Amino acid sequence: MNNQVLHSPMREEGFARLGDYAAIGEGRSVALIAPDGAIDWWCAPNLDSPPLFDRLLDPEIGGFFQIEPSEEYRTERSYRADSNVLETRFMTQTGSVLMTESLNSTLAGRLPWSELARRIEGIEGAVTLNLTLRFGTVAETRSPWRDSTEQGDVYHLADLMAMLRTSDDWQITERDDGLIRATLSTRPESRSLVALLVTEREPLAVPDLNAIDARIETSHTAWRDWTHSLSYEGRYADHVRRSALSLKFLWYSPTGALAAAATTSLPEGIGGEKNYDYRYAWVRDACLIIKSFVFLGALEDCKAAFSWLSKTIMRHGTQLRACYTLEGGEVPAESYPPLRGYMNSLPVRIGNNARDQVQLSMYGDMLATAELFIRAGHILDLETSRMLGKLANYCADQWRQKDSGIWELPDEQHYTHSKMACWLALDSAVSLAEAKHIEPTWMHRWQRERDRISEWVEAHCWSEDKQAYLFYPHSEGKLDASLALVHHYGSTVNPERMRATYRALQQDLGNGSAMLYRYTGVEQEESTFIACSFWLVEAMAALGETEQAEHAMEEILDKLCQRGNVETFNEMFDVRSDEWRGNMPQGLSHLALICAAQAITDHA
Repeated sequence: MNNQVLHSPMREEGFARLGDYAAIGEGRSVALIAPDGAIDWWCAPNLDSPPLFDRLLDPEIGGFFQIEPSEEYRTERSYRADSNVLETRFMTQTGSVLMTESLNSTLAGRLPWSELARRIEGIEGAVTLNLTLRFGTVAETRSPWRDSTEQGDVYHLADLMAMLRTSDDWQITERDDGLIRATLSTRPESRSLVALLVTEREPLAVPDLNAIDARIETSHTAWRDWTHSLSYEGRYADHVRRSALSLKFLWYSPTGALAAAATTSLPEGIGGEKNYDYRYAWVRDACLIIKSFVFLGALEDCKAAFSWLSKTIMRHGTQLRACYTLEGGEVPAESYPPLRGYMNSLPVRIGNNARDQVQLSMYGDMLATAELFIRAGHILDLETSRMLGKLANYCADQWRQKDSGIWELPDEQHYTHSKMACWLALDSAVSLAEAKHIEPTWMHRWQRERDRISEWVEAHCWSEDKQAYLFYPHSEGKLDASLALVHHYGSTVNPERMRATYRALQQDLGNGSAMLYRYTGVEQEESTFIACSFWLVEAMAALGETEQAEHAMEEILDKLCQRGNVETFNEMFDVRSDEWRGNMPQGLSHLALICAAQAITDHA
């Protein structure tokens, strides 16, 4: 599944292909590594910190940390089994080496500093490696400077302090304030180490190199132990475990928040303007990831994420914001640093203006997740129980208004998905009240509003001509793939209409295939949305069309798991060019795979 061979890794105008990146992380930050040994993205010490390495968005001025052979080579990469420790084999005409990379942690959790470790082992013959480290300047707003200390040179970058540690066999050839170059010659069974230590507004620990090297194996053990603790035993288990490990990249351990992705501004279509900052926690994405954690049996992650989400909502009130910072605060308004953008796709964004939108579907996400959370064996505290009742009341009051929908569109409409999600919110509230998990005082009101929503949807959102539920009333035959998320509405209210809608989605938004665009007409601006494809698989299985679901699942996996990708999924996949698009690792893509696999397992 991994072990993909890439011949002569190339860049176009300084950019690597998005589908060729692999990720490493430690529960606080994520680094992205190209096949040529370049770490082109790393926000340290946190997922949403300013980037220390950002060549991903600007090859000319962006920072990076690269180790590659000095002569022509090819690479073979894979993660260790059940782990997020990455192994890359460089093969040249004179020999081969193995590079093992890890953002280190301990068995007790993350370190109090950031520790990026890269071990080099000689396998065959002799290979000369070149190291280049160029610190990022955050769009030339900070100027690195070097300070010599008794422990070695440290580099100051605004609030960051960094140190490059190397074994003695590395030869430093250049060292100035913003750039370090070095070379290494390997031989069979040689073993060398490079580590970058980073801290923010704190003293910098300088551990022994042997301890850093040993922590690569400790980190591997921690990843493997977590994976082996999962209880999933269903179909597509290898893919599920790899997606579970990718979701762990986005679990921000200091708070329990779940980031949507680890990057900003990677384009949904090359040259387009749909380039957003996803390094924040969306209510929708967090709820769906919690759902996948339930299926995985990841008890600790599920509890931490649900608790963070509940506390954040209580802190800000029942009028939900679409997204929050990983610390539970307000996401900053968008700003636009003067960077080139991936493949010249502008603007580059910091912050996200979706924070101010009305998105009614979040109430369905939160209440349905609470119901699933309880069904998995958890018990609600009184404050969370009261908060859920308040969310249900707010939804009952507000469902009639227009909103920006799940796709965060500037055109506010009565989106069908939003109405169905409000139905789901109130249906879950009724179930929770009947089971005495939340106060039943308002239960009859929730029942009445739930029934009014379904009456409204059936009267206004169904198209006899299209034989499908529309994007929104009078949308001239437009369809919306997110309706695959609300299959419970269809199975309860009108199963035949929902099945017909899913057939129409595959025909219109996938041109007959399982790879779906988000909604009608968007194919000119972006690529197919991976989560939508897996959502349709889950929906088909849930409505009893298991054979069709299995066929679609196989088609999607065959398309995505090719050409060197190590299953670090982006947001989108361009079926016309077989290229990946959008931010990465994308939580929606990986959680949707898990939920689809679970649905097929449950209904096989």
